This record gives sequence, structure tokens and C-alpha cells, in this order.
Amino acid sequence: MKRLLITIIAGLVIAFTSLAEAKERLVIGITQFPSTFHPNIDSMLAKTYILSATRRPFTVQDPSWQLKCMLCTKLPTIENGLAKPETAPNGKKGIAVTYTIQPNANWGDGRPVSSKDVIFTWKVGRHPKSGVSGLEFYRRAYKVDAIDEKTFTLHFDKLTFAYNDINGFEVLPAHLDEEIFDKAPAEYRNRTRFDTDTTNKGLYFGPYRISEVRSGAHVVLVPNETWWGKKPHFKQVVIRVIGNTAALEANLLSGAIDMISGDLGITIDQALAFGKRHGKKFNMIYKSGLIYEHIDLNLDNPLLKDKRVREALIRGIDRQAISSQLFDGRQPVADTNINPLDWIYTKNTPIYSFDLKAAGKLLDQAGWSIKKRGIRYNAKGDKLSFELMTTAGNRTRELVEQVLQSQWKQLGVEIRIRNQPARVFFGQTVTQRKYTGLAMFAWLSAPESVPRSTLHSAHIPTKENNWGGQNYTGFKNAEMDTLLEQIEVELDRTKREKLWHRFQQIYATELPVIPLYFRANSYILPKWLTGVTPTGHQGTTTLWIENWGVKK
Repeated sequence: MKRLLITIIAGLVIAFTSLAEAKERLVIGITQFPSTFHPNIDSMLAKTYILSATRRPFTVQDPSWQLKCMLCTKLPTIENGLAKPETAPNGKKGIAVTYTIQPNANWGDGRPVSSKDVIFTWKVGRHPKSGVSGLEFYRRAYKVDAIDEKTFTLHFDKLTFAYNDINGFEVLPAHLDEEIFDKAPAEYRNRTRFDTDTTNKGLYFGPYRISEVRSGAHVVLVPNETWWGKKPHFKQVVIRVIGNTAALEANLLSGAIDMISGDLGITIDQALAFGKRHGKKFNMIYKSGLIYEHIDLNLDNPLLKDKRVREALIRGIDRQAISSQLFDGRQPVADTNINPLDWIYTKNTPIYSFDLKAAGKLLDQAGWSIKKRGIRYNAKGDKLSFELMTTAGNRTRELVEQVLQSQWKQLGVEIRIRNQPARVFFGQTVTQRKYTGLAMFAWLSAPESVPRSTLHSAHIPTKENNWGGQNYTGFKNAEMDTLLEQIEVELDRTKREKLWHRFQQIYATELPVIPLYFRANSYILPKWLTGVTPTGHQGTTTLWIENWGVKK
């Protein structure tokens, strides 16, 4: 009996030890694999989610939507003297903003994160052939001064209301990538060590670093020995990529993964259904925020150049039914890209309800009045037909596509669905404007974020600028360009609010995109995991991964 008791106790100890060891390893499921690991090239949420565990931006909107320092030590303001208005070379009012890098911030190979890295990053961003996404930031930051190894001053040619927000200025390691860039700037995006040597310790300075990459399958993170902040709990974080959202759910139930990231996981309809069946076994979090599902229209397509066609398309969609029937009303219809949660939102914009009759009249006026087998043609014999694309394997997007296809068919519009893996869709098709008609995806933004990169005519990606910029629609509107520039430099909140309202009116009138709905992210977490704090904006939960732990 005594021997049996000892055996049972030993077994319990082993089981408890195994459980404790297992909780030192966290397996996260997401749906996309990055097209690149370079922090400043291409905009893809999968990359942001992974890199946010391995790096820290200088500034960030925290979970309470307040601008804070991360890589810097103190947020510069005009009041504390670290930001000083000055006259820019163009004769306009600019500003010099001084930041100090965290004194203990070191790359994973021990080299200090320094002002030299800042200058290199700025040099890459300023080069017209580098292919970075945030072109406007680098155009405005016309000069950078290294005060010392850890302190630098950025000189901007405009004094904007967000003068100290440099969230998108992701510092690069000069000691690893500068020589590569200097040899061939136009080829840098294909030769950067972020993609040719992704596990190099010297690329990372956050709580974790990337230790293993299996393309399209998973990324393994391990603690970064040089991290200056709170020591992360998990000895290993595995980010598994499961492109099919139904398979992602199955992997969670089987125990192959511990959690599904709400930043890039299953969709709200799946989460609601999952919660009804298995919610008691997990912590379910639904977070509404500044995530905007929409359809980019390629305005180089002659059919889409006609605003009447664009308006007919949005009037031909029952977006309210999509919201209520597919998402239980948790993802409200979007009238523009500005969420009602943001203080700059206005209701005073054109509202397009589902109206097939009105949509049909618009198409008749545009010359698409001849019907053959239910599809509209013009007098030249051209068919009113478009290709609709999105990320393959995303069950909700594919379902929405089918709804759109069916509803637009009632209007006499033919829709041909052609989806691609996210890595191809975002890495080439959208970025290089290869889609011919409609591209459905989401934009994630910060509070009061000026969408200059996505709407200003100077930011249309071209071969000449190495596909920099994010104006994938090719939208060109002089008043919109002016408004985007005015909003940035208007410091008076009341006056800026009026500009924002006019912005939304133009957006809803011109319809460079078809707004669909504002997304709510669904986080499915194990009961034992603590510290995961959704933000509702573009700051992913992994920016605070060092706070994640195991419930005692």
C-alpha cells in the first residue's frame, strides 16, 4: 500500500512538473505568414504581430489610446522643450523633435541601439528606390542630427498636430544592413538580412528574438538575452500559421495550439459559434476597434473610373444584412473609414442603403443598360464584369465574397472570384496594384490617424518608386490631397475636427473604396494565460508580450 501511494504521488509530481513545463511554452495560432520580415517594407498584420514581440517602436498608442514612449525615454513635447518649432528650408513652420533611446537598449548581438541606426533607417526611408511603405514620414523628416550615441533630433518640414508621434519609424540595424543597402538600394528589399538571415540575433532588441522560421508554417521566438525590460515568462513562443480558419479552430480544440490571436485569428462569426459550443473552456474576448474591412477599387480600370458605377456597386450591397446575419450585429456597417469610436467621426456624410432600383438607374445612366442572361452590357458590347480578390482560406471573407457575388448578380454585375494566399495577395498583388478590379482586405489604424499614405495622390505605388506608398486604388483628388495636408498641420482641435468632417464627406462621395464594416477582434485564450490586453487599434497585443504569464 505504501509503495502504491509513493507511486501515485510520484506520478502526480511528474504530471504537475510536465504541466508547469508545458506552460513555459506558448503556441499561438494566426492565419497568415509574412511576405517579408523587414519592419518598414510592405504592410501586413502578420509581420507586425510577430515583430512586435521582437522589437519596440519609439512611440506607440497604448491600450488606453494614449501616446507613450517605448524605445524612447521621454515623450517630447513643446511644453517640455524637447520639441521646438523652427523654420524649415521651405520657409514654412517646421519642428525639431529630440528623442533619447533607452540607455540599455541593445540589439540581440550586444551592439547598442544607437543614433547611427536611426540615421541609417532615415537614409533608407529617404531613398526613392528603397520600397519602404511610409514614404511621407521620410519626406517630411528632411534632416536628422545625432546629438550623441543615444540621442537624436528629427527635423520635420511641417509642424503637425502629431509632431511627436513616430510610431511607424522602425529602427534598423546599421551594422548588419547598411553595407547591403549602400551596394544596391533598389535591390535592398530583396537582400535585407531580415529575409536572408531572419534568425540573426542582431536584428532584434525586444523581449524575444526569432530563433527559427519555417516559411508558411511557423516562427519560433525565444527570450532575447539583451532585452532591457521585464523578463518575459515563456521560454518559447511558437507562432503557427494555419491559413484556413476552420482548421485553426480545430487545432485549438485538439490542443495543437494554446490560443488564437484576435489580432489575426478566426473571425467574429466563427468566434460566436465557437463560444456557444466551447466558451466555458476558454476566455473569450471581443474587442471592437479601428479595423476597417473594405474593398479597394482599382481606379485605373475604365469601368470603375465612372463614379456612377462605384455608387451603384455600394447601393447594390445589403451591408446591414451582412452585419446582422453573419456577425450578430457585432461588426457595424462602415460609411467611411472613420470609426464612430474615434472623436473625429461625423454622421454628416452620404449614407448608402441597399437599393437595387436606385443602383440600376445609376448603371443605366452610365450606359450599362443592355442585359444578356442577367448580366449588363454597354452599347460597345463590353460586359459589366469584375474580378474580386481577397486572402484565400479566410472563411468569413470567402463567405462575404459569395454574398457580394450573389447580390451584385441581382444588379446585373458579374463577379469572378480569384483568391490568393495572404503572402502573395499582400506581398505582390495589392502592393504592386496587380489586381484588376476589386480587392477586399482590412486597414488597421491608430486614433485620429491621417490616411495620407492610402489616399494622397503622391503615394500611389509605381515601378518608379519601387512600389512604395499604399494608395492601392490610384485615387487622385486635389481637394483630398489638400485636406490631408491641412489636417496634419492644424493644431487647433476644433478647426481640425471640421477638416476631418469634410474629409469624410469627400471619402463617402467619391468612393475610392467600398466601405463594408468595422471589425471586432475575437481572442480565444486559455484560462491559465494572463496579461493579454487588446487595444482596439493598430498596436497588437504582442507589443506588451513581456506582461503575459501563467495564472498562479
